[in-house]
Amino acid sequence: MHDFSIRTATADDLDAARGVMLDTVYRDFGTGYVPRWHADIIDPGAAYLRSPRHTLLVAVDERDGTVAGTAALDSRGPAHPPNPAWLAERYPSGETAQLRRVYVRPEYRRRGLARRLVRALLDFAAADGGYRAVYLHTDPGVSGAEPFWRSLGKAVCDEREEPGGSRVLHFEVPMA
Repeated sequence: MHDFSIRTATADDLDAARGVMLDTVYRDFGTGYVPRWHADIIDPGAAYLRSPRHTLLVAVDERDGTVAGTAALDSRGPAHPPNPAWLAERYPSGETAQLRRVYVRPEYRRRGLARRLVRALLDFAAADGGYRAVYLHTDPGVSGAEPFWRSLGKAVCDEREEPGGSRVLHFEVPMA
């Protein structure tokens, strides 16, 4: 059994965290790197470590130091477009903690790491004091994503049900 620590990423973790993220967008999403969607992956330090209201967490295998998973939070609400206008209005930037990049390498899944990472992000959002909602979106086509997020939050928009909608599912998660 491996022991894992969940902690705030440091500059020394950024290459490994970027690797987890890029592997996920290529393998699980099948999109590969798309600059307008994934710019934060290329420079996670700027995206998550320089603002006191943002964070990047890593799950580290204590046995060998491997970064097994990532999870990030920032203060940007969903943009319109591409998201529905009412979502951007309901979850405005500055007041919304958006969960991002909750990714676990396949060989480390089913060990509770994603749940621990999310719990730590929710604690971070609550400690900030300025967030009124926690929001995220996910691709329900990714194995396990939809049931995982449904176990933690409430779906507020399923774009698969919208005329001309995409395969994006939007959630609100209760604050810690």
